[in-house]
Amino acid sequence: MNKKFNDTFLRAARGEQTDHVPVWYMRQAGRSQPEYRAIKEKYSLFEITHQPELCAYVTRLPVEQYDVDAAILYKDIMTPLPAMGLDVEIKPGIGPVIANPLKSLDDVEKLGEINPEQDIPYVLDTIKLLTQEQLSVPLIGFSGAPFTLASYMIEGGPSKNYNKTKAFMYAQPDAWFALMEKLGDMVITYVKAQIRAGAKAIQIFDSWVGALNVQDYRTFIKPVMNRIFSALKEENVPLIMFGVGASHLALEWNDLPLDVVGLDWRLQISEARGMGVNKAVQGNLDPAILLAPWEVIEEKAKAILDQGMAQPGYIFNLGHGVFPSVNPETLKRLTSFIHEYSASRLGK
Repeated sequence: MNKKFNDTFLRAARGEQTDHVPVWYMRQAGRSQPEYRAIKEKYSLFEITHQPELCAYVTRLPVEQYDVDAAILYKDIMTPLPAMGLDVEIKPGIGPVIANPLKSLDDVEKLGEINPEQDIPYVLDTIKLLTQEQLSVPLIGFSGAPFTLASYMIEGGPSKNYNKTKAFMYAQPDAWFALMEKLGDMVITYVKAQIRAGAKAIQIFDSWVGALNVQDYRTFIKPVMNRIFSALKEENVPLIMFGVGASHLALEWNDLPLDVVGLDWRLQISEARGMGVNKAVQGNLDPAILLAPWEVIEEKAKAILDQGMAQPGYIFNLGHGVFPSVNPETLKRLTSFIHEYSASRLGK
């Protein structure tokens, strides 16, 4: 590593004062980058992740192009599921499809456990390559959360309403809690292996948990999330929670033993603070705004930054992932604006 290590993101995640607001973008690796699209013409997502040198390059690319303050490992939340016995394929234009979805307690009991060193050595090798040789910013590892993983495992693929998942949860609570137990164990084992390999922070994606109301979240999800974060807390790296359309769960997340509450664009940072969210926050520009004229992007980013900077512990991000149609130059310009504007305000 030639450049001095930039730990601004880690300090903000711990709630410390920083001299500028750190920024990274969900799905910053790939999608909109021409270099990535050229790679995707030759290899599938799973094929890229099985080649540590190539995967490290894809992970590193946005750090070098945009000057962001953190990298996020290029992989998919489905990565650990084949080791548990699920037949997973990521179909272009559809997303993850599982050929053998879960229907009963018997199906849940047949699920295997993950041994990261044996089952996903390529993920750990990629992390080591990045953190030991290539990155001058922290690497964020991640995992899907039990509800979101369960939704794919039960629905057999993406869903708009999660009816099968909720029906499974309500009609077969014994099977549901057995599944949460297995997925909780998997997430803890999987994430600890990423941290041991060199990941400096972890984001748990519960992308679709917003489909549940607060009471159901407390009953069916919060116990396993509490167990996961309590176990990961021992590793002493910042822990981030994120979901989409889950503003009504922000206080539930704030209550968990994690460090950063990730917000999508539906809840303003000032509103979250007003509700009682007192942990570090991350977010939350609507990614659709990246397709607007620069003046609009700057105005919206400035408003979010002003709210975020009102107290220490703020990381700029999008309210969800980068679209394929976003111009990489826009992300580069936005990163530069965030750094300069926040430095000018925080330096006063």
